[in-house]
Amino acid sequence: MPPGRRRPARTARVAAVLLAAVLSLTAAPATAAQDTSPSGFRAPAVPLRVATYNIHAGAGEDQVFDLDRTADALRGLHADVIGLQEVDVHWGERSAFVDEARALAGKLRMRVFFAPIYDLDPAADGGERRRYGVAVLSRHPVLHAENHEITRLSTQTPDPVPAPAPGFAEIVIRVKGVRTHVYSTHLDYRADPSIRAAQVADMLDVLADDRGPGILVGDFNAEPSAPELAPLWHTLRDAAPDAGPTYPAVAPQKRIDLITVSHGITVTGAGTHATAASDHRPVVADLRLPRWGG
Repeated sequence: MPPGRRRPARTARVAAVLLAAVLSLTAAPATAAQDTSPSGFRAPAVPLRVATYNIHAGAGEDQVFDLDRTADALRGLHADVIGLQEVDVHWGERSAFVDEARALAGKLRMRVFFAPIYDLDPAADGGERRRYGVAVLSRHPVLHAENHEITRLSTQTPDPVPAPAPGFAEIVIRVKGVRTHVYSTHLDYRADPSIRAAQVADMLDVLADDRGPGILVGDFNAEPSAPELAPLWHTLRDAAPDAGPTYPAVAPQKRIDLITVSHGITVTGAGTHATAASDHRPVVADLRLPRWGG
């Protein structure tokens, strides 16, 4: 972490409340495990299937842009909530200037919150602003959403220096009465781990302000054993330690796409899905959210 780094202020976050939505589909199977509360009461845990997928801006391992193929890969996950990374919104020719967040939400009949990392002027007069970032798709109603800032080293300016920038997405959903926070992130890709270390500290600051079950997913650009990710494991745990590597999509060597959960959430199953719709493989985890009886 660079000396003298200032922690980004939460007042700079871009907040959004999602009211407009496409149709909701049925949630995960309703078979419930039983959890015991600190007071000894028992209440049914709440099932939730979560996924994370770096979609490579809609291009597959073959570098061909095909958003229908991306949607098919996402549909096959049968997930209730999906964190996405490398999402283009009118970004450029590589993705046909498509609003990928809205397009995928429409194809999957899910709600979406898009959190741009970059928000640039249109490529031509009268065009849409060029945006790139992360997103979260949800079958459940979204009560609140925020685009938080974390430390970043820009890829859009010469000689960048570490600075707060947006692109850490949070949505709050209610799953059968359980208010749950879901975060989607994309950490720095460079070999130097210092920016990722700063980003981990910033994300933990955000998580510390929230209460209830928390789920953090994303492309961490580091494996779980990396020293810069170590602080995460005091607050969260790896939901898919045996899921297998995720990158590259064909013959993957590294497990850098992670689903992490707060303590109290039970993981009943997890795995990666073999697909070449991106240069990463998606990860899915079946969870049980705690709900205390009274």
